[in-house]
Amino acid sequence: MKQIIITLCFSIVTMIGNTQEAKKILLLGGYLHVGNGEIMESAAIGIEDGTISFVKNSLAYTYKAEEWDTIIELKGKQIYPGFVAPNSTLGLTEIDAVRATRDFDDVGKFNPHVRSQIAFNVESKVVSTVRTNGVLMCQATPRGGFISGTSSIMALDGWNWEDATISKDDGIHLNWPSSMQGGGWWAQPAPKKPNDKYGERKREIIDFFQMAKAYSNEIDPKTIDLRLEAMKACFNGNKRVYIHANELQEIVDIIEFSTSLDIPFPVIVGGYDAHLVTRQLKDAKIPVMVVRPHSLPENEEDDIDHAYKLPALLKAGGVKFCIQNTGDMEAMNARNLPFLAGTAMAYGLSLEDAISSISLWSCEIMGINKNYGSIEKGKSATLFVSDGNALDMRSNNISLAIIGGNFMSTTNFQTELYHKYSKKYTK
Repeated sequence: MKQIIITLCFSIVTMIGNTQEAKKILLLGGYLHVGNGEIMESAAIGIEDGTISFVKNSLAYTYKAEEWDTIIELKGKQIYPGFVAPNSTLGLTEIDAVRATRDFDDVGKFNPHVRSQIAFNVESKVVSTVRTNGVLMCQATPRGGFISGTSSIMALDGWNWEDATISKDDGIHLNWPSSMQGGGWWAQPAPKKPNDKYGERKREIIDFFQMAKAYSNEIDPKTIDLRLEAMKACFNGNKRVYIHANELQEIVDIIEFSTSLDIPFPVIVGGYDAHLVTRQLKDAKIPVMVVRPHSLPENEEDDIDHAYKLPALLKAGGVKFCIQNTGDMEAMNARNLPFLAGTAMAYGLSLEDAISSISLWSCEIMGINKNYGSIEKGKSATLFVSDGNALDMRSNNISLAIIGGNFMSTTNFQTELYHKYSKKYTK
């Protein structure tokens, strides 16, 4: 009996190992949300060496079982591209209340040379709880100062930060000064007033960027400045400039700032008032990483559901956007990203647009859409399968997750504890 048990255990481990290392995977019969607005009611998806080799109608597709290492029937389930958490401290912090676990804020005003990539923690317990809701990638983003540093786009799996990197140093993050000050919290609202220091702080930022652009035009600078070296790619199009701002005056000034300095890829992060200048943003080709939809109004006169419907307002205005989750406890709350998109859908977006807003559109804005963001031939096999609608917390139940062709665990320590105690107390 002991020998039988050992043999059985070995067989199970071997089978799991073979599944993890499968080179040719065939997914059959699931309801496919491509990520680009298209759907396929019964899809056949071929995956070879981590890349999607084809996407076909499974009802018209015939195959030979011996040609595939792994074949998975998904009838009745829904397939989605891996969701993306832009502008997040996910992987850079573990417990917000413990300073030693926060690795996203450095000293100094201008830190474009500070790189979040090397601080990313692939062993984070928080990351595992986010991944099991379908969020498979994030933009690890620093905080603080005028220029916080340089973000990198990371897969939520890997042996180390190098292994997890999808796109290193994708852009710098500029915190535009607030044009207004004052106000109160939601229970004690108070009027805002113009910020007297706004012009001075804006001038400081403009001066730094003008200096950085002049430095980037030098063929052989006599003195190497690490901060300005990190800024070079912002002017030749190899880095985005993510500009964090919300107020109308700030957004208008950013459009002028980006145009005057000829910045190739500016992106507004936040954009609370962006719906008021959709024509200008569209003409300037400036996309928006829109403020967290589960947010309260900033001003007394705003609609109570303003943040809920902001994505739909930007969509109607023709502005490219994606949904992000910056705010209180943003790392752990990144797991709620699908439900933020679900709220935006309830307030005006279509289902497929809501999916695109946390997958393909995020990747387009960050410049990685050639390989990520949708389930199409030639792209990375980064996707997941849910028992139901992944944008609804009642039916988001991930049964299969794949990052770069590798199977991921669909459990975490929270689900393990749930099963442990449910067995004890449901007897």
